[in-house]
Amino acid sequence: ISALESQLFDEIRDTVAAQSPRLLALSAAVAQVDTLLSLAKTASEGRYVRPEVNSGTEIRITAGRHPVVERSQDEAFIPNDTLLNDEERLIVLTGPNMAGKSTYLRQVALIVLMAQMGGFVPADAAVIGVVDRIFTRIGAQDDLSAGQSTFMVEMTETANIIANATDRSLVVLDEIGRGTSTYDGLSIAWAVAERLAEVGCKTLFATHYHHLNDLEK
Repeated sequence: ISALESQLFDEIRDTVAAQSPRLLALSAAVAQVDTLLSLAKTASEGRYVRPEVNSGTEIRITAGRHPVVERSQDEAFIPNDTLLNDEERLIVLTGPNMAGKSTYLRQVALIVLMAQMGGFVPADAAVIGVVDRIFTRIGAQDDLSAGQSTFMVEMTETANIIANATDRSLVVLDEIGRGTSTYDGLSIAWAVAERLAEVGCKTLFATHYHHLNDLEK
């Protein structure tokens, strides 16, 4: 019985293997159709628009919306604009808790990502200059088993961004300098903001350190 079972299995395997080029081509085609259909269906149902993607450095979003948040709440999502370019490349976003800072940051990153992958985007209009990478420093987590506190994880992520971001990158920072004293944290946040401004990457920086608004001067 075992020998017969093995023989039948080998025959099936060889038959399938002989058709592997056709099967792989078919699965690739089905996957592509599935992806395009999903993008088209979402765009149609969500009233998305076709973005203009170019080789420039400007990110201009008119009446942008968060694609997930707007579909998961009963109330209407309030659209908002974004402008990032070579002259206005660092947005410091301050405000109280639950004011929408994190939603706005993620919204911009998602719209840029969706545009660059060839999808329509949740906005009235969008001009997206191609970015080389999207860096994020979001949330609070630790890795205590590896000897990394919440503060250390945050600093490691921040150091990676500073070391690798270019003037073609989009950087999304949701708080920097937590987990230490107020003025130490403010000093870290200020230094990071200054460095990213020097690099020239497009940066969205949400923070409770309203003192960073003085950077404009």
